[in-house]
Amino acid sequence: MRLKLLNTTIKSSLLIAVALAISAHVFGQKATATARLDARQVMVGDQARLFIEIQHNPAHKLQWATIPDTFNNLEVVEKGKIDTVSTSGVITFRQRLLITGFDSGLFRIPPFVFSVIPGGNDTPYTVQTDSFDLLVQTVAVDTTKGFKGIKGIIAVKSSWQDYIWFIVGGLVLIIIVAVVVIYIMKKKPAKPVPKGPVESLTDYTLRMLSELDAKQLWQKNQSKQYYIELTEIIRRYIEDRFKTPAMELTTEEILEKARMVRDMHPYYDMLTEVLHMADLAKFAKFEPLPQEHMDAMEKAKHFVNTSRPIIIVEQSQNTNKAI
Repeated sequence: MRLKLLNTTIKSSLLIAVALAISAHVFGQKATATARLDARQVMVGDQARLFIEIQHNPAHKLQWATIPDTFNNLEVVEKGKIDTVSTSGVITFRQRLLITGFDSGLFRIPPFVFSVIPGGNDTPYTVQTDSFDLLVQTVAVDTTKGFKGIKGIIAVKSSWQDYIWFIVGGLVLIIIVAVVVIYIMKKKPAKPVPKGPVESLTDYTLRMLSELDAKQLWQKNQSKQYYIELTEIIRRYIEDRFKTPAMELTTEEILEKARMVRDMHPYYDMLTEVLHMADLAKFAKFEPLPQEHMDAMEKAKHFVNTSRPIIIVEQSQNTNKAI
């Protein structure tokens, strides 16, 4: 029993020691930076690919190197995105750069420096990539041979097929023009519609009152609707005839206007009877007698007729003026 307990204790101690060793290795591991070129020589204007790879502890912070757009007569055409791969407690960053040169010669690609900030009290440090020489070459020219003159313009044979789209476009344009011309020639000028006499405000209001009377609403026990439509017609007439916002005023406000406004004052009593009777029917559920219904309609028509604008003809100016 004691032997078995001793074996178990030894195994646990070994496991703990191995775990501590692995942790110390992982957390104490320093970052590494590598770089490689896919070609060491290119022609002028061609591109070489530079691959950068950084491996470091995920618990540490990495500050990416500052990569300029140009260095040593070389230009960075494209900076690829930084890919990230994490495996076995190590994180790897990769980036691809496209580099080109437009002058011939042997140019140095400098090392790129990355800063690493470990966790805890460890001191920050830097890692850098290798540097490379890139040979940029020009096209070889045989100077032993003489210069050749510029060749003249060579005539190229053409056929109607080379102008097929111009032909099609011309035919389409001709068809469009023909259709437009035919349409214009066939289109007859519209006959002017004779304008009828313009209906005056008075005639329009009287027609509305007559149409309301023809509905026979109060005869159908719809007295409230009858007076709603009747007062609406009268209010619209007052608004257009006397330039008063009657649709927005209460009955008392309209009558106050009729008392104060000179043009409306002669119709004060008539409006009072019609509007008060309408208010009783609409709001007090009062049921007027048949004769009272007819009187309200007659007084409304009489109000419109008697307040008709007077047209004065000024012969000297040959103009009409309504008052």
